[in-house]
This record gives sequence, C-alpha cells and structure tokens, in this order.
Amino acid sequence: MSVFLYLSLIPEALIASMLPPDDFGSYYAVGSKKKSSGQAIFFEVNPEFRSKYFSIQEGLSRCVPHEDGAPKSSIYISVYRVIEHVPISELGKLYLVTQDGRTLGLDYSEDYPIMDDGLHLYKEIAPVSPLIASRLTPIDFYDLIVRNPTSLVRLPAIAFAELRLDELAEDPELGEVGDLPYPNMDHLREVLMDLKTKPVATKMVDRISPANFAYRTVKNGVFVGNENGLRYYPMLSKETLRTQHYRWWRSANM
Repeated sequence: MSVFLYLSLIPEALIASMLPPDDFGSYYAVGSKKKSSGQAIFFEVNPEFRSKYFSIQEGLSRCVPHEDGAPKSSIYISVYRVIEHVPISELGKLYLVTQDGRTLGLDYSEDYPIMDDGLHLYKEIAPVSPLIASRLTPIDFYDLIVRNPTSLVRLPAIAFAELRLDELAEDPELGEVGDLPYPNMDHLREVLMDLKTKPVATKMVDRISPANFAYRTVKNGVFVGNENGLRYYPMLSKETLRTQHYRWWRSANM
C-alpha cells in the first residue's frame, strides 16, 4: 500500500497515512471513538520530502497495515512548528473537509486574485488563528506578518484565508450584512470604521477565534507562505461548486 504525507492545519501536524486524500479527509473530520470530530484542512505533501526537523522515515516505517489488513489511518510525525519547516515547494493540493467528511481538493495557482482597494478580513488558520481586519491586500498582509513586520509580532510562516465582507468592505457603517455569519457584527463594524479613519493597517477583530470557519465565507482562496515565498489556492466559483461538487457544497452550507 502507498503511504501519504499530510500537513494538517487544524490542528497543525505532519501525519503519515495509508489513506488517500478523500478517505483521509473523511477519517480526519468525522473522527473515531478516540478522536473528536470537526472541520479539517490539510495539504498533501510530497512523499519524498525529508527534513532534519522531522523523523519522517521512522514515521513512514510505522505506517503499516493492521493485522486484519486494514490500512493504517494515521501516524503523527510532528505536532509542533510544522508549517514553518515544510517548504512551500513540497506542498501539493489543499483539501477542505466539512464536519461530516466531504472533501474538496484545490490546486494552487500562479495567478494571485485581483487586488481591490476596499477593506479586507483575514482568518489566520495556522500556526495561530485570530480574525484580523486590514486595509492591506493579501500579499501585503503576508509581507507584514512574515517578511517585514512593523511590530514585534512576527511569524515564520502562516496559512490564512481571506473572508467576504461584501458591502462592509466599502461602507462598514451602513453596508448591508446580507448572509455574513460573523458574530458580534457591531464590533466588526467598529473595527472596520477605525481602519477607515485611523492610520493603522490592521486591527484585531477576535484574538481567540477558533481555527475553523465557514467555507462559504471565503472571498477568493487560501494562502500559505513563509520567508521564501507565498502560494495561493483559489476557491472554486459558487457555480462550479454547485454543479460539480454539489455534495460538498451542500454540506459546507449546512
């Protein structure tokens, strides 16, 4: 049987598994008797990847079938400072898994999304998970957090998604909320209005925000970057999701 390497973002971990991505996503999200269930996000990693930071070969050697021949679901190789030590070039597809185990694979793109002048909302996923409002585009936000911080706070690597603000991006005071599901909307409006009037680039919306988020709120896609570069995984259009990935789309909107 083949052995796969996965970089999980919720929680951050490097995992070896004999399950292919769709099956691993279902197992990882739905859980087992000894594991809680919930949303999962992970990258497929080049199985030839090796690093002095991880005991990958030992992990792979332990990833063997059970006595009854069933594949080994997971061997945790590392659960600490993983994202910063896996080169961007070793990452394959990104998988978004719903809480009932529906898996959607996204390919990375060399073309970044069209940058607009409105306000932005960023959900950091790993290694930390606050919700941040900003005047910066995704590329500039990554640069501020990883490459050229203007404060003492700096991360060696980051994975984040840009979330929808819709009308609030241009008019945080009077813009319609529509179907945006964010809690404490009055607080979000206040933060966005501050960005409009004060000389700051970013403001914290929620410092203890959970890592998971509603997939339907993704504005353009997911970004992952370290000091050596940034990679962009665009989200599929709503029409493509409805027509080609209906079961995932329905599950993501439950």
